[in-house]
Amino acid sequence: MAKEKQEDQQKQTAPENEKAPKKDIKKEASDKKDDQTSKLKEEIADLKKQLADKDDKYLRAEAEIQNMTNRFNKERAQILKYDGQDLAKSILPVLDNLKRALAIEVVDDNGKQLKKGIQMVHDHLVKALNDHGITEIKADGETFDPTLHQAVQTVPVEEGQKPETVVNVLQAGYQLKDRVLRPAMVVVAQ
Repeated sequence: MAKEKQEDQQKQTAPENEKAPKKDIKKEASDKKDDQTSKLKEEIADLKKQLADKDDKYLRAEAEIQNMTNRFNKERAQILKYDGQDLAKSILPVLDNLKRALAIEVVDDNGKQLKKGIQMVHDHLVKALNDHGITEIKADGETFDPTLHQAVQTVPVEEGQKPETVVNVLQAGYQLKDRVLRPAMVVVAQ
């Protein structure tokens, strides 16, 4: 009988023992699922952060490309706008010499014909320069402007003159559109 009692007790404790491991197994499985879920959430958060970083880098690169394109177009427009500036600077002394030749008084017919030819060359050269945006800076009688004029000499103000006015132009100045190629060399009344 003692054996039967022991067997009965074992049978009774066996179901209790069987229940305990099932609870532990369920708890362990639940803990594993929670761990996996938290790991997956961390991975998702990390991937979202990486995606946001990549998007930011992409947008910055796109903006930089756009800025470079705009800068390139602006520089190209500047180059085209002032194209021929060096050539114009080289031609200005030729124009000055033609003006000096036209200032000479001639009396004989050969001299008059020569002067007429020089006048035609001068006029064509001035027209070609004007067609390309190169114009003479107006100076005589104008108010002195240091951005357009270079004061070489000053004289006292005479009757009918205003102070800071250009009274004589020694050498004509020229500008290409809005850029000064050479300032006018002038005498200013003060």
